[in-house]
Amino acid sequence: MSNENEGQAVPGDPAAPSAPPTPPTPPTAPAHAPGPAGGHPSEPAAPAHAPGPAGGHPSEPAAPAHAPGAPAHAHAHAPNGPASPAPASAGGWPPPPPTVPAWGVPHAPAPSAAPRGRAGGLVAAVLAAALLAGGVGGGIGYWAAQRDDDGAGSTTVSSGEAPASFKREPGTVAAVAAKALPSVVTIQAKSGGSQGEGGTGTGFVYDQEGHIVTNNHVVASAAEGGTLSVTFSDGKTYDAEVVGRAEGYDVAVLKLTNAPKGLKPLPLGDSDKVAVGDSTIAIGAPFGLSNTVTTGIISAKNRPVASGDGSGGGNSYMSALQTDASINPGNSGGPLLDAGGAVIGINSAIQSTGSGFGQSQAGSIGLGFAIPVNQAKNVAQQLIRTGKPVYPVIGATVNMNEKGEGAMIAPQGTGGTPSVTPDGPAAKAGLKPGDVITGFGNRQIDSGPTLISEIWTHKPGDSVKITYERDGRSATTTVVLGERTGDS
Repeated sequence: MSNENEGQAVPGDPAAPSAPPTPPTPPTAPAHAPGPAGGHPSEPAAPAHAPGPAGGHPSEPAAPAHAPGAPAHAHAHAPNGPASPAPASAGGWPPPPPTVPAWGVPHAPAPSAAPRGRAGGLVAAVLAAALLAGGVGGGIGYWAAQRDDDGAGSTTVSSGEAPASFKREPGTVAAVAAKALPSVVTIQAKSGGSQGEGGTGTGFVYDQEGHIVTNNHVVASAAEGGTLSVTFSDGKTYDAEVVGRAEGYDVAVLKLTNAPKGLKPLPLGDSDKVAVGDSTIAIGAPFGLSNTVTTGIISAKNRPVASGDGSGGGNSYMSALQTDASINPGNSGGPLLDAGGAVIGINSAIQSTGSGFGQSQAGSIGLGFAIPVNQAKNVAQQLIRTGKPVYPVIGATVNMNEKGEGAMIAPQGTGGTPSVTPDGPAAKAGLKPGDVITGFGNRQIDSGPTLISEIWTHKPGDSVKITYERDGRSATTTVVLGERTGDS
C-alpha cells in the first residue's frame, strides 16, 4: 500500500456558453435630424483578462484499488509538473469565451518539469475559469447596455450585516479552525543534494518547547544534510531540524531552532473513542495551498494500510482512521481534528484512481487515512526521548504478498535465517513455520500487512491472544510482544 487514494476520473468542464452575436449597426441618421432623447447608448464592457499560468505541483503514483478487508494501498504526496497555459481569446467583439473540453474529455498532458514544482493543475484551472469569466463578462456588458437603453434601474440589495461581523459559535467549523490554524504549520523540506529537491507538507505544534509532529515521508528528503523550514499561519518562518524519525510508523518529530515564545500545542484526543460517523476537520497545505481547511466524517476505523513514499524505502504500516474529508498531496503530516478541535489522527495517505487531465498526481476521492493519535503520541514521545523508534514484534517472519485467509509464517526468514526467532515471542508461544495467523487480539487478520498494522498498535511487553491454523485445525495461544529499536 501507499499514502494516496484511488477513485474515478473527474469529468472535464462543461462546454462554455457561446458568445453573444455582434450587435446590429444602427441606420445612418438623416442630415439635420434631432438626436434621440436620453443621450448615447452605453459602450459594451470589455472582457476580463486572465492571468498567465504558473508552475506545477507535486504528485504521487496512484495505487490500485483493493478488495474490502484487504490492506489499502496509497502513495506519499509529491509535486506535479507545470500545467499548459490556457489558449488566448480570439479576435472580434466581444471576444468568444475560451474553449473548454466537454464532459469526460481530459485536458492535454502537461509538459514535464522539475519534480518539485509548485502551482500546477490548480492554477491552470483558475486560469481557465478566469478566461471563461472574461468571455461571459463581455456578453453581460452588451446585454446590460441594451437594458440601459430601456431605462432599467439597479435592483441590488445590501446585506444588513457583513460576514466578518458574524458571530462564530464555539464548536462550529469556523470557530475550531480559527483556534487551530495558529498551531498548524507548513513544512518546506529540501534535500542536501545538488538538485536541492524537496517538497511541501504539514505539521502541528506538539509542545511549548517547539516540537513539531509530522509524517516521516514529509521530511525524509531533508533528513540527511538537507534543510527544513516551518511557516506558521501568520506568515512567520523558522528553521527546524529533525529530532527523530520512525519510517515504519511514518511519524517524525522536528524542533524549531529558535522557537518563539507563546506556542500553543494542539490538544490531543483519544483515537480509541472515535466512532464511525463522527465529524472530522483536516488542516493542511494541499498542492502547496497552506492553511486549507476541509471537513468530513470518520468513514471507518482500524483500516489496515501499508504506505510508501515512492522513494524505494521501506513501507510504513498503520491501522488507520478512514475519513472522507478532502486530503491531497501536501496534507501529509497535518492534523485530523474532531468536532471539538482535538487531534485524533495524522493525515498520511489517500487512495487514488491515478492521474488525470494531464496531471502526474491524483487528488482526493474521499478516501483518506490518518495514523491514530494514540499511536502517534507514543511514537513522538519515544523519538523526543531517544531519537529512535521502538517497535513491538512477535519474532516471526510472515508472508507479505498473499492475503485472504490470514498471515502465514514463512518457511524461512530473510537470507535463510529461521522464520521463527529461537526463544523469541512466537517461539515461546508455540508458533511454527507454516502456521497461519487469523486473529490478533480481537482483530481478524487477512494478510501480513494487516498483522503488522495491528501489532504496531500495541507496545512491547503487551500480552495478546493469537488465533492460528495448523494442518487445517484452529488453535489459540498468547504471545508476549518483544521489541526492536530503530528502522534498520
